[in-house]
Amino acid sequence: MPELPEVETVRMGLEKHLTGRTVTAVEVLHPRAARRHAGGEPDLIGRLAGKHVTGVRRRGKYMWIDVADDTDRAALVVHLGMSGQMLIARGGAPDHTHLRIRATLDDDNELRFVDQRTFGGWHLDDYTADVYAIDGDPARAADIPMSVAHIATDPFDPAFDATRVVNRMRSKHSEIKRVLLDQTVISGVGNIYADEALWRARLHGARIAETISRKKLGELVDAVTEVMSEALQAGGTSFDALYVNVNGQSGYFERSLNAYGRVGQPCRRCGAVMRRESFMNRSSYYCPRCQRPPSGSIPR
Repeated sequence: MPELPEVETVRMGLEKHLTGRTVTAVEVLHPRAARRHAGGEPDLIGRLAGKHVTGVRRRGKYMWIDVADDTDRAALVVHLGMSGQMLIARGGAPDHTHLRIRATLDDDNELRFVDQRTFGGWHLDDYTADVYAIDGDPARAADIPMSVAHIATDPFDPAFDATRVVNRMRSKHSEIKRVLLDQTVISGVGNIYADEALWRARLHGARIAETISRKKLGELVDAVTEVMSEALQAGGTSFDALYVNVNGQSGYFERSLNAYGRVGQPCRRCGAVMRRESFMNRSSYYCPRCQRPPSGSIPR
């Protein structure tokens, strides 16, 4: 699933192409792409057609397009799933394979949702101006879709509070990698960037969060921010043809990965052979010398 840098790369491209445009027509080509919309496929088409795009926003891995007309204002929440792509194409261009939704724009371009595995989709959502459900701080209320309100801020959000995140981490009796992947603690981090941040902070993912010092957790949060910033500059990480930006181009950050996918290769910091462990039906990659497992843990 795309992580924050990949989603932000797509968001920036959509913002450039869509802001100020009007959706003139919508065609849903696969029913699963509209399954999350409460009113079903006809309601999604009816409500979205004629809307003006006023912006494209994101929190963590979750992205939405702000749309409005004279009587209705809503958020078009986009779930990319495992293989979803948001592409801009000229009207009349050949359809992409696995095209699921087509939105025609008033500049003769089309916004196309392409999804090979059909895990993703679109739905229109109302906004909430309520406080964040995760921390109840009224000073940080946000105008975001209701379906995204439970998601924590990410390191690029102006409201992001690193001290608050460290305190939340320290309250968890759970492996630190699980905590990093908990989108109600810090959003935007997935398996790839969790491994990269843990490598940078010299922490093994099996360490229990509440046993790690606040100073070390602060270093980890800084590492998360750094690695995702660098990935964003490279346009995200691409291991296959499924992740592309709105122009169909792949990201290049996989060339700079220090941990993820490097099993059997020398650690770029100390030279030890990188290892792989199974983790939550996925994999964790780490250096056994730089990131010593906690005492008593059994490699998986």
